Amino acid sequence: MESPTGPAGSDADRMARVALTWLAEPGNRAVWEMVREEGAPRTLSRLLRGDVGNDSLRAAVLARLGGFAGARLVDPQRLAEATLRRAKRLGARIVVPSDDEWPGRVDELATLELDTEGRVNHDVRPPLCVWVRGRWPLREALERSVAVVGARAATPYGMQVTSEVGFGLAEKGWTVVSGGAFGIDATAHRAALAAGGRTVAVLACGVDRPYPAGNSALFEQIAETGLLISEWPPGAEPLRHRFLVRNRVIAAATLGTVVTEAAARSGATQTMSRVFALRRVAMVVPGPVTSAMSVGCHELLRTHPDAILVTGAKQVLEAVGRMGEYHAEAARGPEHRRDSLDEESSLVLEAVPRRGHASAEELAAKAGLPLRTVLRRLSLLELAGLVVRRADGIALPRRAPLEQAGPDDGTPSRAAASSVSDVAPPPSGREAAG
Repeated sequence: MESPTGPAGSDADRMARVALTWLAEPGNRAVWEMVREEGAPRTLSRLLRGDVGNDSLRAAVLARLGGFAGARLVDPQRLAEATLRRAKRLGARIVVPSDDEWPGRVDELATLELDTEGRVNHDVRPPLCVWVRGRWPLREALERSVAVVGARAATPYGMQVTSEVGFGLAEKGWTVVSGGAFGIDATAHRAALAAGGRTVAVLACGVDRPYPAGNSALFEQIAETGLLISEWPPGAEPLRHRFLVRNRVIAAATLGTVVTEAAARSGATQTMSRVFALRRVAMVVPGPVTSAMSVGCHELLRTHPDAILVTGAKQVLEAVGRMGEYHAEAARGPEHRRDSLDEESSLVLEAVPRRGHASAEELAAKAGLPLRTVLRRLSLLELAGLVVRRADGIALPRRAPLEQAGPDDGTPSRAAASSVSDVAPPPSGREAAG
């Protein structure tokens, strides 16, 4: 609703939202509700007067203003003006809920009332504003987006899976969202960039303060082709508690979240608690049961019935895409010619000894079929290259036909291995040499 000092989206409204974000940490329930009911300018005025019933909020605002003995009071409005000028120099902009590029999905954070233990959760309110660095409209960049998160101390396994997922999503035009941290986050961003796609880093500090500093070059790349976004104004420090507050935006702004690797106590699992609460698509990659970096993933899969097990980009796309848009084929072993045999032909083929030969009569007795049936089936099996007739009887071929599939372990053999490779013995050294 409009405030007496300026409508939503006006310069006064933007300035007030910047000042409020400085006075109280993003996600503050009391501040957000006051802004919803009275508008940002009036809320700012009330906080500056101390006209709030929430004692802890009043104390926090007073501390931010420097309201203690010998301190010089800070003017939040002037601070907001200076912050906006600084952002303009950096090429950053502020986005508020009345803007066309506001990502409407984050407003669903207003529906979250309780945490997983039934307590009131104070960090789940929607943002008052978002700072953006990059050319893409924020709403457009997040419209079809998936978050990929996980452990900072990622293993080679976790980074390999993350690279495949991030690259596959970006290749299909999806935006990859993560938090810019070392390990899984950075791997997801780099994979999207390598695919020539979009990636968005949601930061727990100002968009001008790359953290961790070791990812500075990565953040510059993201700002060039994707977006850096934050609820905290330029210059804000990456304080520990801000990462947990930040995670709610990652969960809310995307259609789904994938955890590719996570320890037992991990920020990624906290992000997933928001994903479950918001009824977003929650996807988890399993890992080696011996790896401490997969304990969190396995616990999510074990305890949350809504968690979807995924092993690659195709399954992620199937989970988040529109109905029928993507289809991930079920994992299958190599196909063999004998797989399509009828029951009688299969019985005859099974009766053929793995080594040596047998007569048609012996095969009939072993298969329990009439001789006439066996003779007919042998003709079909011979045409298919699954048996050979020799002067001394019926035998399996010594070497598989070139066009048949590989062995069950998926490793191509020298002869491109065949469907018969698992019923016929491997060639001897002399046969292989010949």
